[in-house]
Amino acid sequence: MNHVPAPASAIALGQDYAAYTADDQWVWRTLFERQMQVLPTVASRRFLEGLPRVDFQAAKIPDFAEVNPLLAQATGWSLVAVPGIVDDRTFFELLAARRFPATTWLRTPAQLDYLEEPDMFHDVFAHVPLLTDRFFADFLQAMGTLALRHLHNAYAVELLSRLYWFTVEFGLINEDGRLRIYGAGILSSAGETKFCLSDEPARRPFDVADILATPYVKDRMQDVYFFIDSYEQLAACVPALEAELLRLLAAQPESVG
Repeated sequence: MNHVPAPASAIALGQDYAAYTADDQWVWRTLFERQMQVLPTVASRRFLEGLPRVDFQAAKIPDFAEVNPLLAQATGWSLVAVPGIVDDRTFFELLAARRFPATTWLRTPAQLDYLEEPDMFHDVFAHVPLLTDRFFADFLQAMGTLALRHLHNAYAVELLSRLYWFTVEFGLINEDGRLRIYGAGILSSAGETKFCLSDEPARRPFDVADILATPYVKDRMQDVYFFIDSYEQLAACVPALEAELLRLLAAQPESVG
């Protein structure tokens, strides 16, 4: 999740679509075409169905003004342009209001294979199509609402970050007996797309307690991935998530948080 503050006033900046250069369009097209050479056989069916629902295509960087009416019609969500990573409060408040914060800048041609901070290809290409799924969209809103109630506690935020990481960013789903990808951190990465389904990492069934007990890594491929059986399972896990969160918080010394 997002932990580095950006000015709250920057939320109102919007997307300056006319500022995109020929290099920006080339980067979007190159990344889009490269991922779509492999994703049809490994990505979640709901993600693939979501791409045309928000009219994403290789030839054109998405215009938020065109995407938002399509998202609103599907699940009531919308994109909010932000200049970069936003603080926790802003992030959770946006999720709770069914608004997804997305950067509007794209990596350079020299950064195609690795980028430390998420750019628009990650935020938009990899996240937005799945926001057309009602159950996934409800889960994301519920996470935002729950996190706002515990924002004062750093340990609670860390625990919720783990769930977000192993689902929204690096989640797998069992579809028709095959593991497929729905996590945006995988969908936007050519290397992680191949690695997560290889024989190298561990893969475990979705379990709230297990995930909250599992720290994640940011600077390399994941050691473990968790897989769900459906997006309905995600939406239905929120009461168990809150119960486990409260149990873990109660077990912590008062100095934590």
